[in-house]
Amino acid sequence: MTHLPTGLSRRTMLRGLGTAVALPLLDCMSSTRLLSAAGRADRPPIRMGFFYVPNGMHMPDWTPVAEGSRYDLTPTLERLGDHRESFNVLSGLTLDGARAHGDGGGDHARSVAAFLTGAHPRKTNGADIQNGISVDQRAAQYVGDQTRFASLELGLEASAQAGNCDSGYSCAYASNMSWRGPTNPMAKEVDPAAVFDRLFAGRTVKETRQARTTREKYRGSILDFVLEDAKDLHKTLPAVDRRKLDEYLYSVRDVEKRVSGVDKLRISEQDISEYPRPSGVPKEFDKHSELLMDMVTLAYQTDSTRILSFMFANAGSNRNYTQIGVSEGHHELSHHGKSEHKQSQIAKINRYHVDRFAYLLSRLKQIPEGNGTLLDNCMIVYGSGISDGDRHNHDDLPILLAGSAGGQIKTGRHIRYENGTPLCNLYVWMMHQVGARAESFGDSNGTLTI
Repeated sequence: MTHLPTGLSRRTMLRGLGTAVALPLLDCMSSTRLLSAAGRADRPPIRMGFFYVPNGMHMPDWTPVAEGSRYDLTPTLERLGDHRESFNVLSGLTLDGARAHGDGGGDHARSVAAFLTGAHPRKTNGADIQNGISVDQRAAQYVGDQTRFASLELGLEASAQAGNCDSGYSCAYASNMSWRGPTNPMAKEVDPAAVFDRLFAGRTVKETRQARTTREKYRGSILDFVLEDAKDLHKTLPAVDRRKLDEYLYSVRDVEKRVSGVDKLRISEQDISEYPRPSGVPKEFDKHSELLMDMVTLAYQTDSTRILSFMFANAGSNRNYTQIGVSEGHHELSHHGKSEHKQSQIAKINRYHVDRFAYLLSRLKQIPEGNGTLLDNCMIVYGSGISDGDRHNHDDLPILLAGSAGGQIKTGRHIRYENGTPLCNLYVWMMHQVGARAESFGDSNGTLTI
């Protein structure tokens, strides 16, 4: 019988100069863990994720007609065909906090600010912002201390904390959906290299900087610093775990190569005014999104965090997508006025975003964990706080829930709830799955049945 490493736990790391490489869940970790109070071995942790797309959706191409497991995939959802049995489409959910309630325009900013909080943000473009705590941060209060990072906030467009971004609403509302408290938005990271450095940082800032300098000087990999630790561990693992470790370290190195080799943006004054970004991100949307999806995968795989939010773009983003033949701005197109041309272009953008999300699901599904895959141990919301971009309505939202939360969700279905059901009812249920025993959240009036 192969001797198992003594005391190997989920918190074990491969260490070297200024570098700490967390390990994925190995079989020997499961077999050596203590039984829980219920007398059974602990299961893999459940991860929670929230992925936001702006400007609503072309709903005829999103919403299935039939309910249950025999629904037909719509043109937008067809892009997730390979993962049909790994998600549910949830119709009828509503975000009341994003409605005007006498405040007039500003639906885009409100939709982002309310998406994870369920709150109605105070209309201001000054310093007196007021929102609510977001569900990811509420959950982090319960389980954030069990991982290296209580939560991660990522996106493809940078956050702003001031300025007027939407009809008198602060840019803090329009570009942040994660809120630690009513006046504390959590700025998102857009640079894949910065996220990579955070995930594989050493124990001190000095060590981390020294390792990065040495790595760049000799064109080395972070794995070079932990090679001895890896070799020692490799000798003690059973064959199946040696294979898992090899595959994981290969994927880390592959991502590292792509992160360090990306083309840098050459920022012009026009670029800064239209799409302010740090100068370390890839030029192409595809590369940028895929690298950040790889960061999500590594963060979940190594249990570096169990809670994560991701914004494809800020509220009201007018980015164009010439790579798929859409030269007009996204926000401009969303005000389609029933124009068939504009609606067809919006549908193209929707499908393109779903393609990016499908990449993440594929990555998560490729990683075995416990009795299933990493995706099986996730519950990931994908959607928007606006339904139809022209109407600016916040009911019957486009919401998808991927993963089965460790077997707690029967997937592969279209579930239609009574229109007006609070989106926050879903969040209450999700918090329960990660051990956050909140009885209510935002404007919830119960717990969703999934």
